[in-house]
Amino acid sequence: MNYVSVEGLTKSYGINPLFKGINFNINEGDSIALIARNGVGKTTLLRILAGKEVPDAGTAKIHKDVHLVLFEQEPQFIETASITQNLFNQDHPVMKAISNYEMAMESEDENLITDAIMEMEERSAWDFESKVKTILTQLNINHLEQPVSKLSGGQRKRVSLAKTLIQIGFEPKHVLLLMDEPTNHLDLNMIEWLENYLLQEKVTLLLVSHDRYFLEAVTDQIWELERENLYSYKGDYENYLEKKAARIDSELASIDKAKNTFRKELEWMRKQPKARTTKSKSRQDNFYEVEAKAKQKIEETNLQLDMKMTRLGGKIIEAKKVYKSYGDLVVLKGFDYTFSKGERIGVVGKNGVGKSTFLQILQGITQPDSGKINVGETIVFGHFSQEGLVYKKDMRVIEFLKTFAENFPLASGGSLSAAQFLELFLFTPDKQYTYLSALSGGEKKRLQLLTILFKNPNFLILDEPTNDLDLPTLAVLEQFLIDFAGCVLLVSHDRYFMDKLVDHLFIFEGDGVIRDYPGNYTQFRILEKTKQNYAALSSDISKAQDFSVPAKEQTTAVQAPSAAIKKPSEKMTFKEKSELESLNKLIPEMEEKKKELTEKLNDSSLAYDKIIELSEKLGALNAQLEEAELRWLVLNEKNY
Repeated sequence: MNYVSVEGLTKSYGINPLFKGINFNINEGDSIALIARNGVGKTTLLRILAGKEVPDAGTAKIHKDVHLVLFEQEPQFIETASITQNLFNQDHPVMKAISNYEMAMESEDENLITDAIMEMEERSAWDFESKVKTILTQLNINHLEQPVSKLSGGQRKRVSLAKTLIQIGFEPKHVLLLMDEPTNHLDLNMIEWLENYLLQEKVTLLLVSHDRYFLEAVTDQIWELERENLYSYKGDYENYLEKKAARIDSELASIDKAKNTFRKELEWMRKQPKARTTKSKSRQDNFYEVEAKAKQKIEETNLQLDMKMTRLGGKIIEAKKVYKSYGDLVVLKGFDYTFSKGERIGVVGKNGVGKSTFLQILQGITQPDSGKINVGETIVFGHFSQEGLVYKKDMRVIEFLKTFAENFPLASGGSLSAAQFLELFLFTPDKQYTYLSALSGGEKKRLQLLTILFKNPNFLILDEPTNDLDLPTLAVLEQFLIDFAGCVLLVSHDRYFMDKLVDHLFIFEGDGVIRDYPGNYTQFRILEKTKQNYAALSSDISKAQDFSVPAKEQTTAVQAPSAAIKKPSEKMTFKEKSELESLNKLIPEMEEKKKELTEKLNDSSLAYDKIIELSEKLGALNAQLEEAELRWLVLNEKNY
């Protein structure tokens, strides 16, 4: 079934066209990722399809039986109403029944609860109420009677996402879900849950996201808005990169060919008399088409990061027995760590466990309850915070930048003026005189990054830097951080971004406990999931052996999971390829560590307590190594 038919769609803001004469169709079951640079029109296109904006030209026809649900970056609420009232304000009997039930449970009034239960029975609403509970629990939405106006930015985003997911469960059969950056402000566990939820619901989806693992999991084709056109690619993100490179090569070859033809035709045009035959008139018309093709430019403008870094001394940061709490929330409990030169550490944990507070304590912005943070004299922090771009009054971009400095030093020597520096960050001369309030979310993030890097930091603290950044900018930022010689402390829900950059993780487990894990996020999740699989398998085996069945039947039951592992599987996904690459690096590292521990244990002069400590570490490492090797076998089976 065809859901959407778009023909000749055009939209401009002022003299700047976003897209011109684009055509596409969306059919039932499609799962599409829409990507582009910031400011090119991704959000505008979604809003046009949802009827919230009007195109300059062209048509977007939506099938009469299709219901569109739009999840926007900036959620709209009834500010004075409670979370419950905002979640269940749709005019639907089942929604009303669930809303009444939730409010009754919050009130703890027995009469209200009794009436609400009877209404739930009458409407057969229990099944969906269970689904609603799952959504609210997974997105960590509590205290449903508090007004939305009291929520933080991240809480508002999660409530908006919950409202969207609840809504699609009540709409007619044919639903088209439009999502604009749904993973912003979600922690890593929430993102993985959302992936699975969307796959289970099997919704028809048009998605804008910079999260490459998320795109890989939930979409099967990619659309790119570029130079006013829309390009479509079947397959995953890796296939998109390959096909795009081939397309650009083909376009460049076509332009070169047109240039050669243009030179010949130009000479002919100059020699022709003013009076033209029908044949020469046709050739003249063709000349202008060739001219337009020959003068076409494919500009792959890239953000350039060439910042000078302040010299890094021998002492970085020493944290000694640091404690910090806010009432019942324990953030740090005796945190001890000495940072080294060039360390790249990822910080992961659920929302609300204190990751941002930890970053502030390291910088001296927030004081610990006890313990010491000793910062080296040469350390210059560069802090990219979740607060975004901070300015007291609206002003033009170049005026804002000059409040920091007129000139900026470069790593290669010399300096740049404020205007030149802005151009390196893809702010064209016209854009430099745009007011801050008129910038897109991604442009504000890019400007925020610019103001941080000009200080020549040698210790970068990045708190969710990928939110609202487009994929091309993210790729350049990744390469800059890979080449960066200083220290990097990174909090990010973008698993792909974190996998490429960090050497080890600080895992906030709650109650002030921070675990130091030697690997990236995917490696960590591989081991965690393998542990869960082992636990589930052990449980299944125990249950199977509890039955009084012949030994032969027991053996068959126990061996079934192993047979399933050996069964040939489908082609590896982009994410699984990344897992396999990570394991190829991780397993040799673990084997080397095992060798080191074994050699230390063979030292006859070791004290008894040291032998016990090393033995425990070796046992834990052996268990992790077995889990990693099992996962490697499963993935390697798919690779052939």
